[in-house]
Amino acid sequence: MDIQAVAKNVRVSPNKVRLLADMVRGKRVEEAIKLLTFTPTPNALAVIKAIKSAAANAEKGYQMSTESLTINRITVDSGMTMKRYRSAARGRVSPILKRTSHITVVVTEQEKHGA
Repeated sequence: MDIQAVAKNVRVSPNKVRLLADMVRGKRVEEAIKLLTFTPTPNALAVIKAIKSAAANAEKGYQMSTESLTINRITVDSGMTMKRYRSAARGRVSPILKRTSHITVVVTEQEKHGA
């Protein structure tokens, strides 16, 4: 069963978050959180928060154990863009685009193969 969590309007550019999403795609939840914890970018905190939210949804809503969860799918889409302006030379104005992201994390329970 697939359980998902969505973090909307995260104030980070989608291109920066996609690098982190590619790094943890297909890994176990605990392993992904450890990997992102030691990643030297503050943007990893937003991805960790989304992963923990998906794991909590699975644990509280469907009584799945956190140890058996893997990241089935993680996508980063562009959210709204805030448009700001800065003065430029010769009385002109130049735009500043402050981009946001929507982070979607889908976790699934991995069956244990044992005797």
